[in-house]
Amino acid sequence: MIIGSLLYLKRFSRPDIAYVVSRLSMYTQSPSQDHWEALARFLRYLRGTMDYAIEYSGFPIVLEGYSDANWISESNETKSTSGYVFTLGGGAITWRSARQTIIARSTMESKFVALEMARSEAEWLKNFLANILLGMKPTPSVSIHCDCQSAIAIAKNKTYNGQNRHIHLRHNLVK
Repeated sequence: MIIGSLLYLKRFSRPDIAYVVSRLSMYTQSPSQDHWEALARFLRYLRGTMDYAIEYSGFPIVLEGYSDANWISESNETKSTSGYVFTLGGGAITWRSARQTIIARSTMESKFVALEMARSEAEWLKNFLANILLGMKPTPSVSIHCDCQSAIAIAKNKTYNGQNRHIHLRHNLVK
């Protein structure tokens, strides 16, 4: 019940807790004492940050995205975690943190998969904004920021010269 409430809170008002809630939700089937202590510590964090809020500055209305990933943080994990957040007018409007569907072989590959996940959301947001009145005709391009220079270089490269088929498809979409 607590995890369900935290999932709701994460989805609709607190992007800062996405990673922690997703980690805690993995242990709902059989939590250990360590997980209960982590949950109690997390609830204390929430109590101390109840005044946190998403603020929208208004204009100029610029849609920006930020993408990131970690590459297999623990030895018993096989898949990386991707995440993104999109802001409009200075405030977060959508965010996500999820396990990747593939097994990445490197940090660059993990970050590139996260970049493609963010690109998919950016395309949806751009189409959504084009359909509502915001005084933006046509909808401007969306900037997606990534902290991995090698993933950025591959995204900007016109031709794909890698070996992996799943990255080749993502390269075409991100490009």
